[in-house]
Amino acid sequence: MNSKGFSLFTWKDKATRQREREEYELWAFPYGQKQRDNLQSLLHEIYPKENAPILLCTFLMCKEHYDKAMKEHGSRDAAIVALEKTLSRNTQIIKRREIPTYIAVVLADAEIDEQCNYPTAAEIAEHAKEVQIK
Repeated sequence: MNSKGFSLFTWKDKATRQREREEYELWAFPYGQKQRDNLQSLLHEIYPKENAPILLCTFLMCKEHYDKAMKEHGSRDAAIVALEKTLSRNTQIIKRREIPTYIAVVLADAEIDEQCNYPTAAEIAEHAKEVQIK
């Protein structure tokens, strides 16, 4: 519900939509296109048979939940536990066995710098083994 009452649709002018899109892109990929390209390459390396836009959307959903958990809990470990719980409740989007991998990618992304060097798929697989799903 917004301040003007219940609405199924939010009408925004083109400039507002563009500004919001740019703000989201900056949040999602603070280092720009290089970061996006490197992340997409990593996701494709991990899941070569999956649809690239679906992989990216799934990752961004995980990143949003992680960021929200970081704001709520303030610590990385507590945020990981909260993210695990959230993703475990949404197994229709991410298969249970894939949750540790997505968490490992989100954590790698959280540590990325302007070089945009992500770990390899093998390194992500090793990090995913450390994530315990309850």
